[in-house]
Order: sequence, then C-alpha cells, then structure tokens
Amino acid sequence: MNERVLVSACLLGRECRHDGRAKTDHVLQRELVANNFVAVPFCPEEHGGLGTPRPSAWIERESADAVLDGRDRVVTSDGSDVTRAFVSGAEGAHTLCRLHDLKRAYLKSRSPSCGVDDTHVAGTAVAGPGVTSALLRRHGIELTSIEGLRD
Repeated sequence: MNERVLVSACLLGRECRHDGRAKTDHVLQRELVANNFVAVPFCPEEHGGLGTPRPSAWIERESADAVLDGRDRVVTSDGSDVTRAFVSGAEGAHTLCRLHDLKRAYLKSRSPSCGVDDTHVAGTAVAGPGVTSALLRRHGIELTSIEGLRD
C-alpha cells in the first residue's frame, strides 16, 4: 500500500497562497510518485477560514511556538489579528494527520503557516517554523521544507 503524506496544497498547483497563486513543484510531485507516496493536499490558512487572496501575514513578535502557547499573535499587513485562523488551520492539519495516520508532511518554506525551517516574524524572514509546522513537529510528524516552482 502507498504511504499517504500531507502536502501544502499550493505545491500541488492549488492557487491558495495569500497572493492567489500556486507554487507548483513538479520535482516534488515526481519524487512523491517515485517513493510511492500519495499526496494529501492541505492549506491550513484556507482551512482556518481565510479567503484567497488575502493580505500577507506574519508572526507578530516571537515565534510559532509562542503563538501556539497563547503568548504571540499572527497579524496581517493591514493590521488584522488572524491568530485564531492560523491555529485552527494548524489543528486541522494535525487532525488530518491523526485521522489518516500521516507520518510525514512536505510543506511550503517561509510560510507563516507551513514554513519548516524559516518563517516570517515582524515582517522579516527568520529561522524557525510556521504555526502549522510547529504543531505538527510537537506531534512527531516528519517535516520536509519545499520552496516550490521547481520544474
């Protein structure tokens, strides 16, 4: 049986990023097939109730872990607090992984939701995970960062 893996929907061609675009990654798609993985597409921001397109967002001051622990917020470029949507999206990703026994995820780098190794804090790219990656890591999901747009 093929292993199912969580994949940021934008990497699979879904136009769900904040700017209404995709980051389709054909290299990733070929790698998934070659490894007998079945992609389960997911966009935490849309799952959390945010529309597409939407204002860009970032972690306000500290980190994704601080957001999950209630000590920080996620805010948009227009000043809106979207913390609840980001946490809800992260929880939705975790629930999907738990319900379908997904052990690994391939997520869009630098996203305030999906960033694995880097994200945005106070509008600047910094080392550290996004909100969804931080929650999945807490639950032992193996995470791989993908930039996107590779042919």
